[in-house]
Amino acid sequence: MSAPRFDFSGKVVLVSGVGRAGQIGNAVALAFGKAGAKIVACDLNAVGVASRVREFAAEGVDARPSAGDLTQPDVAALAVETALKHFGRLDVVVNLAGGLTTYGPLENLGADAFDREVAINLKTTVLLSQAAIPALARTRGCIVNVSSIAYFDPQSPMAVYSAAKAGVAGFTRSLALELADRGIRVNAVAPGMVRTSDNVATAGQDADYVELSDITEGVMSLAADSAGAPTGHILPISPRASSGQA
Repeated sequence: MSAPRFDFSGKVVLVSGVGRAGQIGNAVALAFGKAGAKIVACDLNAVGVASRVREFAAEGVDARPSAGDLTQPDVAALAVETALKHFGRLDVVVNLAGGLTTYGPLENLGADAFDREVAINLKTTVLLSQAAIPALARTRGCIVNVSSIAYFDPQSPMAVYSAAKAGVAGFTRSLALELADRGIRVNAVAPGMVRTSDNVATAGQDADYVELSDITEGVMSLAADSAGAPTGHILPISPRASSGQA
C-alpha cells in the first residue's frame, strides 16, 4: 500500500514514543515532518529523542524534543508547553508511547504486570490527551491514539496487554463524544504486529507484518482535515488489510 500525499504545512504535531530508531513513533513523526508539520517529539529516553530530532533536522524537519515519563502529569504538561513555547500552537497529538511487556499466561505474570501495562499504554494516552485539550480546542485539532488489533481479535497469551489496548479504544470513543462540542476529533488506529526493528529481531523477516508505511498512512488519514473527517473511530490495520486482502 503506497502512502497517500498529505499536507500538514502550518500544523504542529506532538508525537509520543519517538525515542528509538526503527520504531513506529520515529516513522510517524518523520512522516508528519516531511508533510510539512513542525514536530514535538516525546519519549522517556532523553538521549534517544534528542538523536531522533537531530536526524529529523537532517531531513529538513523542524522538531523539538520533550523528554520524560508521560505517566506523570507534569511531564505530559511539559510536552504541550514545548509545542506552545516553540511553535505557538498545537494541532495534532499522536499517542504512540506504549508497547507489549506482559506476553505470557496470566497465571505466570508478576503482581505489577497489570499496573505496568496499563501505565505505559493507557495512562500515558490519558494524561497527554488531558494536557493537550485546551491547546487543541484553540485550533480545533485532533488526537490519534494507538489501540491494537487485539481489541478486535484477541490473541493468547496477552490478556493484560489486550485489556490495556481495549481501554485505549474505549477511552478514544468516549473522549470523542466529550470533546465534539469543542471541535476536537479523537480517533485511534488498531494495528497488528508491525515490521519494526524490534519485532523483526524477535520474529524474523517473514512474519505476517503490518508495514510502517501503513501505520503512517492510517494515522495521517485520521489526523487530516477533510470533509466528513471521522471522530470516535477505531481503524483496524491488519497484515491482510495491508496486503489488499479482505
